Amino acid sequence: MKKRPVVVVAPNAFKETFSPLEAARLIARGLRQALDADYILLPIADGGDGTLEALRASIGGRKVSVRVTGPMHASVRADYLRAGKTAVIEMAKASGLKLVPPERRNPLVATSRGTGELIAHAHRHGARRILLGVGGSATVDGGRGAIEAVTPAMARCVTVLCDVENPLLGPRGAARIFGPQKGASPSAVEMLEEFNAAWAHHLERETGVNVRGVPGTGAAGGLPAALLAHGARLVRGAEYILKEAGFPRPCDWVVTGEGKIDQTSLGGKAVGTVLRLSPAPVVLVCGRCELKRTAFETGDCSPEALVRAARHAGEWIKARRSSSR
Repeated sequence: MKKRPVVVVAPNAFKETFSPLEAARLIARGLRQALDADYILLPIADGGDGTLEALRASIGGRKVSVRVTGPMHASVRADYLRAGKTAVIEMAKASGLKLVPPERRNPLVATSRGTGELIAHAHRHGARRILLGVGGSATVDGGRGAIEAVTPAMARCVTVLCDVENPLLGPRGAARIFGPQKGASPSAVEMLEEFNAAWAHHLERETGVNVRGVPGTGAAGGLPAALLAHGARLVRGAEYILKEAGFPRPCDWVVTGEGKIDQTSLGGKAVGTVLRLSPAPVVLVCGRCELKRTAFETGDCSPEALVRAARHAGEWIKARRSSSR
């Protein structure tokens, strides 16, 4: 009797289209149309969009809804995940760019305070391990807003899941790299760099911690810098989430993907981490791929297109298995 292949389906979110779990289910549906195999669904993330759902798939828990300060200072409702004494927070839920209409985006005004309020709420209600995913923010405030609501005791419970390794300051820092994406003009970028330099000096004077060049402190507009100075731990988000999900695990193939895969995907993001850690050949199913990898593109963002692309991936894997016998 021939052994059925084991395929791990581990996609990231398809931005603004499918969550990691939705993508995993659709990809598995398409693969099953072409390939008889045992499928393991492992929705993944890197600290950005989909982090809460990816971790919920591995640790369980329930969502808690809280009203907090939004990025433009108006009240918003944000969810976080509670599983025993663990809380999972996505910064984007409280301080995200998607909460701000394009014409109102202004990182000189935007605040991370709401994220700090989520941390404080989780801690007050018994969370002693707080996993904070920091992608997708509207802010470049260095975490000044968040730390107004977070005590050092709270910060020491936080593990920041960084989706990038940029430092707080410099040519690859929060203001220069991410400011323009959040609506900052060239002059505003310079102002933000000056503000964050002064903030880093203040943090060092207050806590004794120099955060200026620490990898990851530039993620999410610099929020990790303030938390690190007050006792939080910074980790590579994709590696942490994949480990929580039980990846890597023995298998014959891994199928991963996201909306767009390009060179930035290799810099600590979820798909790049799968490519680096996978014990088996990796096939990509995505909206668009700019890498020279085995990839099957959807062509559009419909569920049917994703299923179709996954079916083609399954046919390719089946042909490769047949030719290797």
